[in-house]
Amino acid sequence: MYIASLIANPSRANLDRTTVEAVRNAWGGGDAVWLNVGVAAEFGLENLPQNQWDVWDSLQNLGIDLCIQRAAGRQKRLLIADMDSTMIHQECIDELADEAGFGPRVAAITARAMNGELDFEAALRERVALLRGLPESVIQRVIDTRITMMEGGPVLLATMRARGAYCALVSGGFTAFTGAIAAKLGFDENRANTLLVENGALTGHVADPILGREAKVQALNEISARLGFTPAEAIAVGDGANDLGMLGLAGAGVALHAKPSVQAQCSLRINHGDLTALLYLQGIPAAEFAA
Repeated sequence: MYIASLIANPSRANLDRTTVEAVRNAWGGGDAVWLNVGVAAEFGLENLPQNQWDVWDSLQNLGIDLCIQRAAGRQKRLLIADMDSTMIHQECIDELADEAGFGPRVAAITARAMNGELDFEAALRERVALLRGLPESVIQRVIDTRITMMEGGPVLLATMRARGAYCALVSGGFTAFTGAIAAKLGFDENRANTLLVENGALTGHVADPILGREAKVQALNEISARLGFTPAEAIAVGDGANDLGMLGLAGAGVALHAKPSVQAQCSLRINHGDLTALLYLQGIPAAEFAA
C-alpha cells in the first residue's frame, strides 16, 4: 500500500479539491484526506502509477508537490537535517566570504559543490582559505544580521519533539553556526566542521576530519543505533549533493528545494512547500502541529 501526498506552499494555499480528485480518480486511489485545506491532502494507492513523474511534472506548473511513498512506517522517530539552504535560507560560508570581500567567488564554488560538480572536501578547503584573517567576531555578526530561518522549521522541530522524535542537525558547514541554529530551533544535537581560530582571527583552515557526505551517513547510522532503532525510522532532509548519502539511507529522504542533480536521485521532492511538508508526508494534520 502506498500514500500519495499533494502539498502546496502554505503562503499560497492553492491546492484545490478539483486537482486532488483528478489525480486520485486517474490512479484509482482511495478517499482523499485533507491534512490542511488548501495546503495538503493525501490518498491511498495499491500500486505505484507508471506515469508518476509525468503527473509530478504537470503539477510543478501549478506550484504543487507530489510525493508517493509506502504507507507502512511513515511516521518517523528521528529527524536528521542539513542546515545551509535547508533549515536556514543562507549558505553560511558564502555570508562569511561576503564579509571578507570574496562573496561572488565563493558563492559560485558553493553552487557547483552542492550540485555535485566539485569534490566537497577540496571545495570546502578552497573556500575556507579565502577567509584567512577574518575576525572571529564576524561569525556572530553574520548570525545576528544575515541568517534567517527557513519557513516551517520551528513548527517542524516543535512537532517532531512533541511526538517523541529525536532531532539532529548535521551540516557540512561550521559548528559556530550549527550550535546557534540548533539552540534556536530546538535540535537535540548538532554536528559540523570546525573553523580554526588563532589570536581572534580565522586561520583559513578547518579541522580534520572534514564532515562531508560519508560523515552524514555515519551520523545517521550512529545516532539511530544509539537510540535503538534503524535508519528506516528516520526522515532526512537536505538540498545538496553531500546530502545524497543520508537521503538515500533514511526511511524517508526529502530533497527540499534541492539542486537539480539531487532531485534527480530522490523520489521525495519538495520544491514548493516549506519544512512543514515533512510533517504532512508523515500524515500529520495541521491541527496536530505543535506551536
